[in-house]
Amino acid sequence: MRNRDTRVRGIAARAGGWSARHRWAAVGIWVLFVVLVMGLGSAAGRVDVKDSDQMGGETHTAARIVEEAGIEEPAGESVLIQSGDGGPKATDAGFRAAVTAVVEAVEGTGQVTGVTTPYEAGTISKDGRSALVRFDMRGEADTAGDRVEPVLNAVADVQKEHESLRIEEIGGASMMKTFDDAFGDDFKKAEYSAVPVALGILLVAFGALVAALVPVALAITAIVATMGLMALVSHVQPMSETANSVMLLVGLAVGVDYCLFYLRREREERAAGRDAQTALRIAAATSGRAIVVSGVTVCVAMAGMLFTGIAEFEAMGLASLMVVAVAMVGSVTVLPALLSLLGERVEKGRVPFLRRRREGGAAEGSRFWTAVLDRVLARPLLAAAVATGALLAVAAPAIGMKTENLTLDQEFGDSLPIVQTYNRVNEAFPGGSDPAEVVVRADDINAPEVRAALAGFRERAVSSGASRGPVDITVHDGQNVALVYVPLVGGSDQDKAGESLVTLRDEVRPATLGKVDGVEAPITGQVAGSKDFNDQLVGSVLPVFAFVVAFAFLLMLLSFRSLTVALTSIVLNLLSVGAAYGILVAVFQHGWGASLVGAEGVGAIITWLPLFLFVILFGLSMDYHVFVVSRIREARLRGRNTADAIRHGVVTTAGVVTSAAVIMVAVFAIFGTLSMQSMKQMGVGLAAAVLIDATVIRGVLLPAVMSLLGERNWYLPKWLHRLPDLTHDESPDAVAPAVRDDEGERGERGERVGV
Repeated sequence: MRNRDTRVRGIAARAGGWSARHRWAAVGIWVLFVVLVMGLGSAAGRVDVKDSDQMGGETHTAARIVEEAGIEEPAGESVLIQSGDGGPKATDAGFRAAVTAVVEAVEGTGQVTGVTTPYEAGTISKDGRSALVRFDMRGEADTAGDRVEPVLNAVADVQKEHESLRIEEIGGASMMKTFDDAFGDDFKKAEYSAVPVALGILLVAFGALVAALVPVALAITAIVATMGLMALVSHVQPMSETANSVMLLVGLAVGVDYCLFYLRREREERAAGRDAQTALRIAAATSGRAIVVSGVTVCVAMAGMLFTGIAEFEAMGLASLMVVAVAMVGSVTVLPALLSLLGERVEKGRVPFLRRRREGGAAEGSRFWTAVLDRVLARPLLAAAVATGALLAVAAPAIGMKTENLTLDQEFGDSLPIVQTYNRVNEAFPGGSDPAEVVVRADDINAPEVRAALAGFRERAVSSGASRGPVDITVHDGQNVALVYVPLVGGSDQDKAGESLVTLRDEVRPATLGKVDGVEAPITGQVAGSKDFNDQLVGSVLPVFAFVVAFAFLLMLLSFRSLTVALTSIVLNLLSVGAAYGILVAVFQHGWGASLVGAEGVGAIITWLPLFLFVILFGLSMDYHVFVVSRIREARLRGRNTADAIRHGVVTTAGVVTSAAVIMVAVFAIFGTLSMQSMKQMGVGLAAAVLIDATVIRGVLLPAVMSLLGERNWYLPKWLHRLPDLTHDESPDAVAPAVRDDEGERGERGERVGV
């Protein structure tokens, strides 16, 4: 196991050595890079994912037909006019006066077209106490949310004049505005909270303002640079707002973590008596290498999203991959330069009452983790069995995971007035707010057999029980396309609405439109989109899982030259991900403790989250794993036996792993406080997984398993010895003599080992 080559090797060590010697150049290049890519990105602009590329299956086919036909579907809006029990009916004069007032008010804004009254369209509920005035927003549907406010205000004014009735607006534009406002408010809250929280934790960890600011500053510059890169790359691979949000989350987490690993090791070596130059070399050779291995592994995991075939996932994966790569490069290049420039000034801004952490005491480590480790190593089999059993028990609820695209009421609960309107419309007109849309394309849309099939579809959709009507048909003669809108029985109940969709697709369509040659009739809509998205995700799960696991295994094998370390890394990460899944299902699907996070009544996991979490968590888990195992291996290379190396590696990294985990959990937990359930689920899942990973996995299960394996931890079959050697065993022993040599000899040796 002992490495006889005393030269410090590896990309991280050479990069750190060059940066420390050319510190102003390194900082200048980094600043120039950030400014340049941000400027180029702003000039190029960002291209976002098109609606037609968002989904797969029939939903994608329908969007493609509409796009190719050049049909601009306007954003449809409805105004619900409703009386209470015993109140006037739609046929009464007072009710009619309110309908007339609504029509005049919305037309008076100049923002709407195609206004139809409930008496013309038949949009009156069975009990006669609810009616819908329907209209379309002028202009492009994608930007209708920006223009709907005057219409909302006009409807609100009518409500003030008819207080005996409930008059509320809902539709594509108003829901878009509500969603955008809530999304924007949520992320402003997250962005404004995340950086101060991370800075506060680092301040406690380091006890000095400058030392705390350095990781935050580098993480922010990495995020800014990646935003510019996203704009440039979007012209090849379109991006999205979701991808941007995920990039911010991942960038802050890994950017701060990587700097924290590096900075803590440099301070530890200086506290142990090394001079500043040697301490930087050791940090570059050890923590720098761990950052590179971890960063590459995270990038590979993120690349797994590119195999889904879903544009949104591809955007998220590429954005996350880029920010991790930029943060990794910044940590092993500009960070050594900054530390070399700052020198002792890194301790500036000392905080009163925060005792300076004695890095020299890191060998003794945290008393808590020392006590835990004593018990784990005394009975490793029992510790491994208990920890594994606990994780499997936590993961058990994931077996019954139910995924779906969340409806408006699931996403926001009762926190927004429009959600209550949504529920009232669905109760009075089941499926009316989210109808299925059948996109019919024929050689001649006005051919008698096509017209007959459309009429048959309308009639059979109601008679089959899939819809209670009204089924509206809009024919575009010039494009030979007809759009059929079918309110689904079940409304906001996704399971029942899903059954109605299946009836439409498998029974009604084949018996009517399916009998006419040359007719395409894909069925889209919110319910259909959820089903198609689920189906596509299920198809992509296996290749994504296989890619991520296989490449993570290969990277660990090449980086540690141990088959055992590679295998245990994969198994432990899978346990961590499984436990996170179990917590998500228990809280958001079964409602166990849901009130603690404001998630009552959701009943499902948003469709994209399980695969997203797997990729993100598998990547982020490697941060701690690589860092801890690297320290264990380093101790083993210096001559300690495996048991002592495990103790040394876990205890000496306990402080930095704990600090890094607290930052990640705090940042992710902020997302758990947001109003949108999708963001809440993401935040809770990530926070829970990181907490489990940094405590149960790294503090108990990893040392227990490695203790049980003993010398077999370093097992590599002879037939694998021909694999490339990426270990680059940079032990502090390789650079330690530089501390004791005279100035001339130190300088000579410094050139040799630092490059």
